[in-house]
Amino acid sequence: MKVAIDGPAGAGKSVVARAAAKALGFIYVDTGALYRAIGLYALRKGVNPGDAEAVLPLLSEIKEELRFVDGEQRVILNEEDVSDVIRTEEVSAAASAVSAIPQVRAFLYHTQRDIAEKNDVIMDGRDIGTAILPDAELKIFMTAAPEARALRRVRQLAERGIQAKYEDVFAEIQKRDANDSSRAAAPLMQASDAVLFDNTEMTLEENIEKVKKMIQEAKCR
Repeated sequence: MKVAIDGPAGAGKSVVARAAAKALGFIYVDTGALYRAIGLYALRKGVNPGDAEAVLPLLSEIKEELRFVDGEQRVILNEEDVSDVIRTEEVSAAASAVSAIPQVRAFLYHTQRDIAEKNDVIMDGRDIGTAILPDAELKIFMTAAPEARALRRVRQLAERGIQAKYEDVFAEIQKRDANDSSRAAAPLMQASDAVLFDNTEMTLEENIEKVKKMIQEAKCR
C-alpha cells in the first residue's frame, strides 16, 4: 500500500508519518532527506545549491541510498551516514534550492518509486501525491499555520541540541513556502484527490492517531 503525505515545511509530516509507519508496520520514507543530502554535498563542494549549471555536474559524483535500521530510515551519501548532519537550517535551505532543479528531481525519482513498489510505505515530501506516487491509495495534504510550524521547528532543533531563534526560523519557513510553491519543477500543491489535514490546533499524539485512522480506513476500502 502506498500512502503519500505532502505539505509545507514544519507541518509535522515526518514525525507523524514515522510514528504511524512504525505502529502500522509500514516503511517510512522521508524523501526530503534525499534532497537534503544533495544540498549538503553542494555546500561541501562550495557550490551555490540554486545554481543548476554548478549543481548538475555533481550528480555524477553522488551515490545515495536509503537504509532502514530497525524501521528507521538512514540516509547514506557516498557510503557516509549523513542522517543527522542534514538537519541544520543551512542544509534545509540548500535542499529547497536543489529541489527546484528538474534534473535533480529526475535523478531521485526512481529511488523513491522503487521503494514504494516493493514495500508498504508512508512517503512524505512536497510532490509525492502529484508526481512520485500519483497512484497512492491514500493522499494527505498536511498543513498548519506558519507560526505553529515555526515554533515546532524551533523545538525540534532544540531536541537535537541546535539553538535557533524563532524569528529566523519563521522567516526561513515563509521563504521556503514561497520557493516550494512557485518553482517550475513539481511545485508544492495539494493533489486533487488528497485529503486536506490542517493540524494547527492538534497535539502530536492527536496528529498521529488521525493519520493512523485515515490509513486504516483506506485499507478497508
